[in-house]
Amino acid sequence: MLTRRVLNRTLLQRQHLLEHTGVPALEMTEHLLGLQAQDVLPPYVSLWSRVAGFDPAELSGALERREAVRLVLMRGTIHLVTAADCRRLRPLMQPMLDRLHRSTVFARHTADLRYDDLVAAGRDVLAGGPLTSKALGAALAERFPDHEPGHLATAVRTMLPLVQLPPRGLWGRSGGPRYLTAEDWLGGPLDPDPDLADVARRYLRAYGPASPADLTTWSGLTGARAVLDALGEELVTYRDEDGRTWFDLAGLPLADPGTPAPVRLLGQYDNLWLSHADRTRVAEPEKRARWMGRNGGVGATVFVDGMLEGLWRRTGDGIEVQLFRDLTRAERAQLDAEVAALETFLAR
Repeated sequence: MLTRRVLNRTLLQRQHLLEHTGVPALEMTEHLLGLQAQDVLPPYVSLWSRVAGFDPAELSGALERREAVRLVLMRGTIHLVTAADCRRLRPLMQPMLDRLHRSTVFARHTADLRYDDLVAAGRDVLAGGPLTSKALGAALAERFPDHEPGHLATAVRTMLPLVQLPPRGLWGRSGGPRYLTAEDWLGGPLDPDPDLADVARRYLRAYGPASPADLTTWSGLTGARAVLDALGEELVTYRDEDGRTWFDLAGLPLADPGTPAPVRLLGQYDNLWLSHADRTRVAEPEKRARWMGRNGGVGATVFVDGMLEGLWRRTGDGIEVQLFRDLTRAERAQLDAEVAALETFLAR
């Protein structure tokens, strides 16, 4: 029988948010199956909150050395992943990305064009070197003059595995996205036969116990129940207080529900709490609604005792915190220490 408290502490334990770890940044990135990277800062905050003594130059250097990349992956959002995971994950996500694209207004503006023709044109124009989105659209419009450049660029950015090249994503650097195919940037093909079952195993190691709906929510992929069922005796199942079934890898421990959970400051879209269909293990619905605002996340997040309890943002004077409840004296002391540590990190 799984209580919500056990689910909470087990997720935090597997996310390395109960205590810092000394594993290298790229090893943690791979364990988490990538870092949410809609903006430049969140991947660095994600690693800072998990890895003891994390040096942002470690991740920034990995991007420059092509050991890590930024591209569209799970749920159609930008993730920072290792080069190996780029090769493994992007082919798996392509059908989902195509489905997402067909549901957008941009798809209607390119519906008369053959998919293969757009893909071939995108590869051809990018063969000459990296392009900004605007330049990519202009080059494609020369091939398809009856279509808006922006619609063409958006379609190709979904259909092709396009990496956002440095300096985009580097620590302390600025620069808009320039795109190149992952194959050209990494110097080789993507995995022609990626293993979805292995991805499901890795998801459970970092996010489990979980349901098929959770795996679908994290990835955007369909058929999660069949994938988990096919793992057979590799898995164990649990029931929660509401009678729902949860899957986990056999042999993985569940956390002690009495384990203290320290205050953590996370990014605006950390995968900790975006990777389950039922997010109540880390965020009460009314508090998640305060984060959502009217149109997406309104701030980076504060977790107290393992739950979403506030927002934080950078200001000219440091970090400003908005809390959703009163803290105990001990919790306040932890928060003040964490804010001071993050301010020091961001000032590097």
